[in-house]
Parts: sequence; C-alpha cells; structure tokens
Amino acid sequence: MVAACDDQVVDRHPAQRRIIGFLIGTQAVGSIGVGIGIMLGAWAATTLSGSVAVGGLGATAIAVGAALLAVPVALVARRFGRRRALAAAYGVGALGGVGCAVASAYGSWQLLLLSLVAFGGGTAATLAARYAAGDLAHPGRRAGAMSTVVWATTLGVIAAPNLAAVVASPFLLASLAFVLAGLGVLFGLRPDPLLAGRVAVVVGDSCCGVGASELPRRHTRAEVWSAIGPNVRLALLGVALCNTAMTGMMSMMPVQMTGGGSTLVVVGIVVSVHVAGMYAASPLFGLLADRIGRVPVLALGASLVVAGAGVCGMASSHDAPQMAVGMLMLGCGWSAGIVAGSALLTESVPSGLRPSTQGLADLVLNLGGALGGLLAGVIMSAWSFTALGLVVGFAALPLLMACMGTTLRPVAAEELPDNAQISPVPPRRSVAL
Repeated sequence: MVAACDDQVVDRHPAQRRIIGFLIGTQAVGSIGVGIGIMLGAWAATTLSGSVAVGGLGATAIAVGAALLAVPVALVARRFGRRRALAAAYGVGALGGVGCAVASAYGSWQLLLLSLVAFGGGTAATLAARYAAGDLAHPGRRAGAMSTVVWATTLGVIAAPNLAAVVASPFLLASLAFVLAGLGVLFGLRPDPLLAGRVAVVVGDSCCGVGASELPRRHTRAEVWSAIGPNVRLALLGVALCNTAMTGMMSMMPVQMTGGGSTLVVVGIVVSVHVAGMYAASPLFGLLADRIGRVPVLALGASLVVAGAGVCGMASSHDAPQMAVGMLMLGCGWSAGIVAGSALLTESVPSGLRPSTQGLADLVLNLGGALGGLLAGVIMSAWSFTALGLVVGFAALPLLMACMGTTLRPVAAEELPDNAQISPVPPRRSVAL
C-alpha cells in the first residue's frame, strides 16, 4: 500500500477523510467532559471550600493538569502513535472525573483540586487531537484540517450544560464521555495518522518518507532546541499569549457581570457567545491560514485579542451586549491564534521532531492559561476589571509586533524543515494504491 507522505505534493491521503471523521466524533464526545469541567470546576471548589480564592484554583487545576500531561502525551505519541497517546490522556481524565465525583460526595475540596489536575487529561487529549488531524493532511490544507477538529469541540461544549443539568453526578458523566472518546480513538483511529505518515511512499519514480519498520529514535534535548527557529518561536508565542489573554478575561468576566447585577442566565449567554467565537469560527480561520498564510492570521488573532480586551474592559458591569461583543472578539482571537500557530509550528520542524515540539506548544499553552487565570484574579482584586483589560491588551501587543516583523523579513532557507512544502495548493495528481 502506498500512502501520502507528510509533505509530498500529492492528493489527500486515502485514509484522511475517515481519520477526520473519527476525530470529529471523538472530539464532540470528549469535549462534553471538558465543558462540564469548565462549567463546574470553579463552582464546585467554591461550594465545597466556601472560599472564592479556592474556587479560582479549580479552573487553574485543570489547566495545570493539561500542562503536566502535554509532554508525556507527546512522548507516547512519538513512540507509539496518536491512538495510544490520546486514549491514555482520556483515561487519566476519566479517573480525574471519578475522583471529582467522590470528592463532591464527601465534601473534600482538597481531593477535588487533586482530581481536577487529573481531569485536565481530557483537556490535553482534546487539544492534542488537532495535531492528529494534520499528520496526513496536505500542507496547503493542514490548517483547515486542524480547524475542523477544533470546530467539533463546539458540539460537546454547548451540549455539556444541558446534559449536566439532567444527571445526578455531572463529573461521572464527564468520565463516561472521556472513556467513550478514548475507546473511540483507540479502536477507530486506524491507521494511526502519525505512524502512517512514516510509511515509505512512492510517487512516480520518487520516494519520500521512512520505512514503516523504522522506529523514531529518541532525540536529544539539543536536537529539539536546535529545531526551534524563528517561526517555531513565533508559533509558541502566539498560542501562549492568545490562551493567556483569553483565559484571564474569561475567568473574571462572570465575576464582573454578577457583581453588577447580571443574572446567571445573562452571563451564560455571554459565555455561549464567547465559546462560539473560540470553536465555531475556527474553520474560517483555518481557511484563511491556508489561503493567505499562517503569520497574517496570527497577526489577526493578536489584533482581535487586543481589541476584544479593550471592548470588555470599557464595558460597564451591567452592559451585557458590549461585554458579549468583546468576548466574541476574544474568542475569535484565540481561535485564530491556536489554529494558525499550530499549523505554523507543525510545518516549521522536521517530521521526526514534530510530536516533541507539539507537546512543548501545548505545555506553554496550558501554563499560559493557568498563569492568566491566577494573574487576572490578582489584578482585578488590586485594581479593576478595566485595568485587567488594559493589561491583557498590552500583553498581546508583542505578538502583533512579532508577526509584523516576521512578515516584513525574508524567510531564509535554513528556517524551513528538510521536507518543507512551498506550494500552497496541491496539483491534481493520482497516486497508485
């Protein structure tokens, strides 16, 4: 069997459509658990402890758990493939959900926080799934493939509040969602997209890729760091800053609105608008990243984050429409940054180093989210929500400036990976199977 090489100018890999289909399905199911964690993590910690400060640690614990698992998930993927890595992360998340249910039943906020760290495994899996979508995608369509999987998260996150309202233990429902998603990728994601990308490919008289029997060797830390060129640094900066800014504003927005007299229903509507910007709009940014380039879309994401933070910061606590507009802009900025940054990072390193570098990206992404949540509480307590908007807006400006600098300078040949593909649109060429 001949499969499409990672960056060869050929038509879509014959298994890519089926892989994307399974990823959409498992992402929709797994994101139900993620949505329940977003909705109940901070609330459950506050209820059990009676402290708003401890409640803020609930959302932070999930982000910390996802960060701690990012690199191990990447290492498992490099050695055994995406299927086992994603299934293992979902399994850890499921155990965390069971622990959260036990902690809620016994009223232990300490056990809850520890369990929420493990619960972050579900978040790590849903984030890592976007890379599986890009393993066999043509470079000119990689961002679109990744954005499709990000979009599928919308289905589960929107369904989570409605499902959680009709069950006795929402955290057990989250565990079930993680188990089903894990089983789905373990038994349905075949062939494994990362391993299939290493299979030797013959197109006409040329050959690309490595033999299927070859196992990836363990790369030294020096080799990994040497692969982090300007484009990789820009991608890491993009995903980290966009997630930090979004998490910081999002974590404090409900506090600001409820303090101004807004009802939970109104806050929920604003959150839904924000989530729609994060996930539902991702195919648009994937299409733009494939058509006009990764760096311009990263710059667009930074601009939306700066503008969204300003709009939210200037909104009064009871001005739900303005707050919704600002949160929509922040969500779209996050989506543009994650989709374009992930695609830029993936194509800027040699294929053998991609899993390790992708794990590093998810590590800084989740650490940024945890840091954003912590700093946002400190800034709002010391000053105001308006001050938080100013800080977030100014913090995203370096990303915009870096994107402008990258766009203006020529790309050196040494910045491209050995198998980089320049042509954005694949020609129509048949591949013998």
